[in-house]
Parts: sequence; C-alpha cells; structure tokens
Amino acid sequence: MEASRRWILIASLTILFVITIFLTNDAFPFSLFATNDSSSSELRPPPRLAYFISGSVDDGERLKRALQALYHPLNFYAVHLDLESPLRERMELAEYVREEPVFSMVGNVEVMTKANLVTYRGPTMVTNTLQAAAILLRKSPHWDWFINLSASDYPLVTQDDLLHTFAYLPRDLNFIEHTSDMGWKESMRARPVIVDPALYMLNKSDLLRLPLRRSVPTAFKLFTAVRGGVGLSRSQESKRLSRKWGEWDSPGRRKDWMARGPRGWEG
Repeated sequence: MEASRRWILIASLTILFVITIFLTNDAFPFSLFATNDSSSSELRPPPRLAYFISGSVDDGERLKRALQALYHPLNFYAVHLDLESPLRERMELAEYVREEPVFSMVGNVEVMTKANLVTYRGPTMVTNTLQAAAILLRKSPHWDWFINLSASDYPLVTQDDLLHTFAYLPRDLNFIEHTSDMGWKESMRARPVIVDPALYMLNKSDLLRLPLRRSVPTAFKLFTAVRGGVGLSRSQESKRLSRKWGEWDSPGRRKDWMARGPRGWEG
C-alpha cells in the first residue's frame, strides 16, 4: 500500500509539472488564466477639454489658481477678466500666461485681451461665453467638450482622472442639469422685459427691468438650468454658434463680431 501511494504521488507531481511547462510555453491553444483585454483594446484615445474661465474685478489671483489646478497639456483654455477689472490686473494675467514656461511651450492657453463688460444673468454673459467658444473653435479643431467656469471654481479631481473617465463616454454627450419646472422663475425671469446696460455702457450696472410683461412662449418649452456650469460637446457648441451666426446677413458682420466681442451683437 505504501509503495502504491508513493507511485500515485510521483505520477501526480509529474503530471502537474508537465501541465505547468505546457502553460508557461504557450503549448496549449488557449490559456486557462488568460484575461479578456477586449475592453482595453476598445478604449478610445483620451479626450481633450476646452475650458473657459472668466472673472471680474479682484479675480486675477483666483483665476490663476483655477487655471493652474485645471491645466493639462491635452486641454485648451480661454481666460477672461471683464472690463470692470482694472487694466493692471488684466495685463498681469496676460503677462503671467505669456511668461509661464509650460503655457508658452504648449501654446494651449488663450487670453481674451479685449475685455468685455459682462452683466451677471444678462445677455452679455451669454455672448461673452459664445465668443470664448468661438475663439477655442478657431484656435483648435481637436477638443471634444466645452466647459465654462468662473474664477472661484476649483476642481475636485485631477485632470488625468477626469480625462480617463471621459474617455469611456460618447463624444456627443452633453452635461446640462436642467428642469422644465420653472416655478418662481417664470414670473421673475421668463415674463419680465429686461435691458442689459453692458450692451451700450462702459460702466457695469444691474439689469434694467422695464414695466412690461410678456407672455410665455407656446411654440417651444422653456427650461431653466439648475446650475450655471455646463459641459457641451464640440458638435453641440458648433451648432449653438452656427444658429447665432446665422442671424447676420453677411460674413463680414460675423467677422466684425469676432473682433469686437459681445458689443457686435447690437447689430
């Protein structure tokens, strides 16, 4: 009995040794321990993000901080301090971007040197964002998402982690937190008639609310954003700009707006 057990043990060890040799030398047409790498092979190249970071008076240092935290060589950036900020502060921002070695070497940070006067919640806030998107579209055709932020924003994750996550998403996906439940905004924002003084003045002031009311449109449904920040795909941003540019009769007026900024929307 002892001899038979000894031979069974020797035979088992021999078979195990032979199987190990076959597996390590790829003698089998398949491996029992092979992993499925199809998911990694289907992973697309990392996306590129286009950031617009804006600020106002006394936001110069905060804007630099946000730019440093958000910076990645694959991304593109447009930064803007509005006309209310002192000229010295705007020049310091331009000098900082120009003299930063990484920014100048990669060349992916654009300073909007022609400052626009921007009114919070006014049309000039929208047109200023559209101008930044137009600049980013003109500077580079290779980004995938447009994200607008303010100088007071700060990222919670690194850009490497964010780009890795976005690499798994469809490139035409948009990020807009919105609702059709207008609530109090229907009477306070949708129906009043307002005038943005930044369209024709050089000093910032609040929106002018006229003693007029308009009816809520019935041809389309109004939505309101829950948060101001959005992430729009390149295709969506191009469509949005195309609709605005289509309001002009000639390409010359569009080019003039690109040079002048939101004031070009006055017609």
